[in-house]
Amino acid sequence: MTPLPVTQETEQKLFFHNYARLPIAVTHGEGGWLVSDDGTRYLDMIAGIGVNALGYGDKRLVDAICSQAAKLIHASNLFMMQPQFALAEKLLDLSGLSKVFFANSGTEAIEAAIKMARKWAGQFGNPQKKEVLSLSNCFHGRTYGAMSLTAKPKYVDGFEPLLDGTGMINFNDINDLEDKVSTKTAAVFIEVVQGEGGIHRISQSFIDRLKELRDHYNFLIVADEIQAGCGRTGTFFSYTQVNAEPDLVCLAKPLGGGLPLSAVIGSEKVADVLSYGNHGTTFGGNPVACAAGIAMIDAIHHDHLIENAETIGSFIKDEMQKLAAIHPQILDIRQYGLMIGITVDKEAKYYAGKALQKHVLINATSVNVIRLLPPLTINQEEAQHCISTLDEIFTEEEAEQAC
Repeated sequence: MTPLPVTQETEQKLFFHNYARLPIAVTHGEGGWLVSDDGTRYLDMIAGIGVNALGYGDKRLVDAICSQAAKLIHASNLFMMQPQFALAEKLLDLSGLSKVFFANSGTEAIEAAIKMARKWAGQFGNPQKKEVLSLSNCFHGRTYGAMSLTAKPKYVDGFEPLLDGTGMINFNDINDLEDKVSTKTAAVFIEVVQGEGGIHRISQSFIDRLKELRDHYNFLIVADEIQAGCGRTGTFFSYTQVNAEPDLVCLAKPLGGGLPLSAVIGSEKVADVLSYGNHGTTFGGNPVACAAGIAMIDAIHHDHLIENAETIGSFIKDEMQKLAAIHPQILDIRQYGLMIGITVDKEAKYYAGKALQKHVLINATSVNVIRLLPPLTINQEEAQHCISTLDEIFTEEEAEQAC
């Protein structure tokens, strides 16, 4: 049988139309670059939407995957498997927390955390203590519980009714926080740095008041580290930068080195919340994915990639500020390690399209925000290539407008 051509026309015939795919058929990657089937190299400033922390083709990651796959690809959670144990030990050591649950994706981790929060709250004899709150402008996932905590209408319109007992607190609004939480609250979900929301960080004063209210009303704080975790913001967990002291932490994206893997890490407060059969997963904690996760974490520390995230992120911010001084299209720049948001004066997808023509991959979020999530391995030369490309795009736009 002749293979079908990998084109947009074939894609339209084969798949549901839920992805606006780029007109590129990629075949492989090299470091921080993706290569298409015609040999064109693209500087990847998206990194699989924050997944490919080590870029492409890291030998340690490939070797770990191949070695484990040769031994055992899957056995299910009916059995104990060494890669799970080793990765869990690393995550508990890094977080200082008490227990781990492995799943396959960020949204599954959020779903597990919702279930844990409600089950934990049920032990206090208040049948109304089931409320799960999140913050405006957030994104937590696409399954029903996670989607019910997600703020943007484009992700939820048409899928109603959503999960009962959920609600939204205005981001960084302490007065609204005080109005919303109560004895009914089981958990408040936070992103310390909102990724889909346009790279905005939670304020220290908001976190401090949230912790005070947790002490008063006895609810859980759940930190969604799915995009901001694993070193991207200059610390392994972004919540440590504001001393959030979460009871549950959700990790995913880069955790499996590109393979499907997520984790919920819990404090001693919730260590006994689950009992046999309460929750589970067929594929979560797959031994190959866990082996990849171990290699990924080891590489991050060995190569000092957390420090690199802060160094190169600061370089990008400084250079973008120089561009902002000469290009009025740039309205604001927000940088937390290698999570970078550039607010522009029109829909950011315009600039993403122009960058694609110049073989640089960036993406757009929150309508008018250019989001950069490059591999943690990015070097200064690659960062400068992206900056110079954006400079060209802004300059060309200004020239067109002057005509």
